[in-house]
Amino acid sequence: MYAIMKEKRTVCCVMLLMGVVLSFAQPADRLAAIKSTIPMIDSAYRTFAGQRHSPGLAYALVCDGNILHIGTLGYADVDKKIPVTEKSVFRMASMTKSFVAVAILQLRDAGKLRLDDPVWQYLPAFRKQPLPTDDAPTITIRDLLTHTSGLPEDDPWGDRLLDMSTDTFYKLMEEGFAFSNTPGVGYEYSNTPFAMLGEIIRHVSGQSFDQYINEHILQPLNMRDTYWEYTEVPAPQLAKGYRWLNGAHVPEIMVRHGVYGAMGGMLSTLGDFAKYMAFHQQAWPARSGKDVQPLRRSSLREMQRPWVFNTLTAHNGNLTAFAYGYALKWTRDENQVTTVGHTGGLPGFGSNWIILPEYGFGLVCFSNTTYFPAADINTKVATEIVRRAGLSPWKKEVSEVLEQRRQTLLRYLPDWQEAEENKADFSDNFFQDNVPSVLRAKSKAVFDEIGAVVKVHDIVAINNLRGTFLIEGERGRVEVFFALSPEPRPRIQQLSFKPVSD
Repeated sequence: MYAIMKEKRTVCCVMLLMGVVLSFAQPADRLAAIKSTIPMIDSAYRTFAGQRHSPGLAYALVCDGNILHIGTLGYADVDKKIPVTEKSVFRMASMTKSFVAVAILQLRDAGKLRLDDPVWQYLPAFRKQPLPTDDAPTITIRDLLTHTSGLPEDDPWGDRLLDMSTDTFYKLMEEGFAFSNTPGVGYEYSNTPFAMLGEIIRHVSGQSFDQYINEHILQPLNMRDTYWEYTEVPAPQLAKGYRWLNGAHVPEIMVRHGVYGAMGGMLSTLGDFAKYMAFHQQAWPARSGKDVQPLRRSSLREMQRPWVFNTLTAHNGNLTAFAYGYALKWTRDENQVTTVGHTGGLPGFGSNWIILPEYGFGLVCFSNTTYFPAADINTKVATEIVRRAGLSPWKKEVSEVLEQRRQTLLRYLPDWQEAEENKADFSDNFFQDNVPSVLRAKSKAVFDEIGAVVKVHDIVAINNLRGTFLIEGERGRVEVFFALSPEPRPRIQQLSFKPVSD
């Protein structure tokens, strides 16, 4: 019978990025509610690992920049019976790609390249590349980042090529690639573009992509247990990869580092990767104040944006939209829950990380079995955390002008006496779109329905210029929605009422 050992640890108040402040205006018991889901989390990963025959597993819950919980299962080395621990180093596979994207955006922000530059500008060997149609556009750096270059899905082929030499790769470029699509017509996941991005980093910075990432990303984030070459990992910490075959865990060959390492070669621990997750999470919400290095918050949010639509599917029981950013996968389900992250898969390994930007937490999972579907269990667990902990998205800060215009509305509701003379707070269109006599009648009907007002609730900001608030009466409640104009001094341009049932 398949047996799996388990070690777990709960870690509180371990700041991963000093000075990071995350604004999640939620009930004081939010953290306790999230902690209450830990038994469910452990059970879910343990069951899934057993079902998928993973010899070992490591997972972590990262909340508000802290590691809140770590779980480990099974063996890093099956033959030697070395257990997985929080110090175990797993190959993260394609989770590597976003580090390359961070490097590219650093160079862009420094003015050393542009995302819409043609690839051949930095890789002259690519200039003679024949394209599949006469009307094909020039392939750009942005195309490489978003998998819209037209190059084919190449996982089975590329996954065995991590150790390809630079000379061999340039020879491959000179010979020319086969294309599955015309560049720019759609999304197709491909590893080769990230090998090309790695060489662009070399061309622009004068450093190999791994040296550049070590110096400009890993060191600033204090990621000291992250590697490119598996032979450099202390032997007791290295998680060896396996394939489940004929009822047994069969070792997979570990591949050395090379050009294709830019698409999937990094190895790391839960603790180190949690620092990287916290780095991405701190980009939200958008705010004033000093940026945390190594990449400014606006560029991180740009990475996380859904640049290219992929598909719409029923995922884990939820209708979910999938899109791709810059080396990051973006999803939004039917409950409007957004995730950002990436999956990794190589012979011997499977991994995934996700963050929920509006909820302030994320999950990372490493397995040492071939193409372990870590995204499935991470998504399922994240959904359950939101549901069981009763979490709500972080509340957007209410702008000063939004609160001022709410006070204007409260002065005139429900009879609108003399409101038409107030040109300062109502835009020119407002009383053209809302005939005063009709507006008074609608307002009177609403307030007659709810009875005498007993409480006016705070604004729930949609953004700086839109929001809602509840007015509570003796017999019911009404939600007031209003929107402001884009003028230098924003005025009320739109208003509506919606009864709220208990």
